[in-house]
Amino acid sequence: MPINLTFRRNAQAPTGVALASFVAGLPLAGLTLAGLAIASVFGTATMAAPKPEIGHFTLTNGLEVVVVPDRRAPVITHMVWYKVGAADETPGKSGLAHFLEHLLFKGTAKNPIGKFSQTVAFVGGQENAFTAQDYTGYFQRVSRDHLKTLMEFESDRMTGLVLTDETVGPELKVVLEEQNQRVANNPRARLSEQIDAALYLNHPYGRPVIGWRHEIEKLNREEALAFYKRFYTPNNAVLVVAGDVKTDEIKALAQETYGKVPKVAEIAPRVRPQEPVQIAARHVTLADARVQQPSLHRAYLVPSSTTAKPGEAEGLEILSFILGHGTTSRLYRTLVVERELAVGAGGFYNGTALDATQFGVYGSPKPGVTLNKLEDAIDGVIDDVVAKGVTPEEVERAKNRLIADAVYAQDSQATMARWYGAALTTGSTVEDVQAWPDRIRAVTADTVNAAAKAWLDKRRSVTGYLVKDSQQEEKRT
Repeated sequence: MPINLTFRRNAQAPTGVALASFVAGLPLAGLTLAGLAIASVFGTATMAAPKPEIGHFTLTNGLEVVVVPDRRAPVITHMVWYKVGAADETPGKSGLAHFLEHLLFKGTAKNPIGKFSQTVAFVGGQENAFTAQDYTGYFQRVSRDHLKTLMEFESDRMTGLVLTDETVGPELKVVLEEQNQRVANNPRARLSEQIDAALYLNHPYGRPVIGWRHEIEKLNREEALAFYKRFYTPNNAVLVVAGDVKTDEIKALAQETYGKVPKVAEIAPRVRPQEPVQIAARHVTLADARVQQPSLHRAYLVPSSTTAKPGEAEGLEILSFILGHGTTSRLYRTLVVERELAVGAGGFYNGTALDATQFGVYGSPKPGVTLNKLEDAIDGVIDDVVAKGVTPEEVERAKNRLIADAVYAQDSQATMARWYGAALTTGSTVEDVQAWPDRIRAVTADTVNAAAKAWLDKRRSVTGYLVKDSQQEEKRT
């Protein structure tokens, strides 16, 4: 999926960002599902207006800094986001951004391998990292007393990474095993990869974040270091600190630590191959003996919050809510409750992306119901929305719920940090984040109906079937 995210397997569980929270309620579990689930973490709340006074400044070396005060507890979330992800890799080197994410824990000349992680663990903190199509991030959560220590460690590995063949070789095996567990042995993740590859005819979002296995196997130390030296520089990064802090305090600490890191590379504009006009609906089917519940997933190519016209992304956000969010959505109500064709159905919109993104629908049929019949029923719901539109009452309910969910999400310090990090690394600004509720309030039924007519065109989509392969099962037994 377009915003694809993987977590390190050899680090502590991510603070408030467990992989399960990304994939809850969505049809395609596994590695590539993180991109789908970004809708629930970033999509509905990415542009929510926080209550505290947000600090925002840039150091002389180009590092952008965001401060999100939250003084309810003496705890901080410290995140460094780099404006580089899987979509920035050289063709033929898929998986390199994720591989480098793993390697960044291999130490520097000043802080040998393991010292950073051991220090975080010793003070009772948590740490992790993630890779997506548009960004790579590293974060820790500790008591505020240890913030300066974190900043010293993280600023050191911004440009000071030391890699040897002895550390790189074993880590490549770790990444390959991760690909094996999360993709090769996960039918839903494998289908998700195939949908992405079919949806993106020209854009690098069609490559999996973790990479194609035959290309991962060939990655090496020299390629990882070259990628690191090209993209890991303070002028290509965003530091987000949320918690029991003040902006003046963070500015002083940032200048003392990150401010000493030299700018080591000039960053070119992120210009990627774009999609041609899509003129043919595509279908893919994945058969696997391990499938217990058949399912259908469809992805439409649509604008992201960065590429959309004014109001368009917000219209898609409301449309996805009306069409596929929860048990009162049109898909669930029609397919599960009224027609009793499915055990589950829903939809999503992945708004946070630098380039064109996805609007999706999905469902799992009841026993005895074919995927073809379920697809026809889903088409019927979508056709009805396109032809007749949504009602003003549906739009108001969706708007109220989205804004309320965003307000509730502000109780999570880590979530607030993620709002800003994801936004600033995909072309949005602090002001965009803060203005999100006003943009949602401005959405009308006409806005939503225009988005449906413009973008829910089956020629812009890929429909994936996940089915059980009984012949494969017989061979195994």
